[in-house]
Amino acid sequence: MANQQTPEGKGNAKNLRVGAICLGLVFGMGGMAYAAVPLYKIFCQVTGFGGTTQRVDNMDGIKILDREITVIFDANMTSGLDWRFKPVQRRVKVKLGELKKISYMAENLSDKTLTGTATFNVTPQAIGAYFNKIECFCFTDTRIEPHGKLDMPVVFFIDPDLDQEEILKSIESITLSYTFFPTKSEAPERVSSANQIIDGTDNKL
Repeated sequence: MANQQTPEGKGNAKNLRVGAICLGLVFGMGGMAYAAVPLYKIFCQVTGFGGTTQRVDNMDGIKILDREITVIFDANMTSGLDWRFKPVQRRVKVKLGELKKISYMAENLSDKTLTGTATFNVTPQAIGAYFNKIECFCFTDTRIEPHGKLDMPVVFFIDPDLDQEEILKSIESITLSYTFFPTKSEAPERVSSANQIIDGTDNKL
């Protein structure tokens, strides 16, 4: 006759199974971290989650309203990229539905060619679904020669449907923020460390 598990034994076995599943998820998520980035990017662009702006090809049928909003432009750099990066215009006023073009400037301060990639977001985050970019330099490799400068335009408009949202009626200004970081080829040590963590050979960042 087979031995029957006591309630305590069943509970311990269940806890071990749950622990094993959680541990597997941790390692699985670590291994999928890089693959998940493009999917997360697509999700944010479709929903506006996290202040992610929208990308459109044209402005057919867009009506310009009298309501104005001040757009503030922010620029940030991560370590490992010896650039100077800033908005040419710090802020502009734009009507809802009005097409506006501004520029950012990047300068390579080093003696070698460097390549970076920019990410972006909008605050307040709820505005992201209404901030539409027709031209932008984000999520593409930007290459600058030694001591070279690059002008990077951004063409955008704010969806006039924003005016129909009662909770956003009080919004008078928004911030568009870009952050440049080095591509993998420009930061081999950082990429190597990340691979070691995923492989389980290193426990330090």
